[in-house]
Amino acid sequence: MHIPLCLIPLLFGNLGTAEIIIIVFVVLLLFGGRKIPELMHGLGKGVSSFKKGMNDIQDEISKPVSDNKASSSSENVENK
Repeated sequence: MHIPLCLIPLLFGNLGTAEIIIIVFVVLLLFGGRKIPELMHGLGKGVSSFKKGMNDIQDEISKPVSDNKASSSSENVENK
């Protein structure tokens, strides 16, 4: 199902206090009070792992090309 982009703000942009309370209540019913901290802990670990991966990728991209050539040539010497 494809939702037109003009309808997305209408679907998600009008969440009021009553709707948020209902959503929290449903989540509590589904998972229980004891399970929610575990879920949030796992979500936090996942987000931090994702951020670390993104930072590692940005570091690799921002490295000068000469560093990559030098490290690969030194690896070739060590592997021989």
